[in-house]
Amino acid sequence: METTRQQKVSKQIQKDIADIFQKEGSHLVRGLLVTVTTVRVSPDFGYAKIYVSVFPFDKHPELLKTLEENNWFIRRQLGQRIRNQLKVVPELQFFLDDSLEYIENIEEALNR
Repeated sequence: METTRQQKVSKQIQKDIADIFQKEGSHLVRGLLVTVTTVRVSPDFGYAKIYVSVFPFDKHPELLKTLEENNWFIRRQLGQRIRNQLKVVPELQFFLDDSLEYIENIEEALNR
């Protein structure tokens, strides 16, 4: 169970990461529709798991590789935005949220 503070920090990080992808990090996600679906932070705010959804879905391995290679850049940009709220910028881990692909596969199966 997340505390209220964890939930607030998660929402703030989700908003900031999405903004970073739109502005400073647009070169990282070029040509893709990337949505930050969920963020989970550890109780000590040292780690943040960031779940992203990608369209077109077949590009997700390339995107996750790019995000890991540029983790330092994204973390630095995030640090500039949340430096007044947190003492330490959390380490970021990116994961694929494939729920949209799952829904699409179910719809295709139902339409056969």
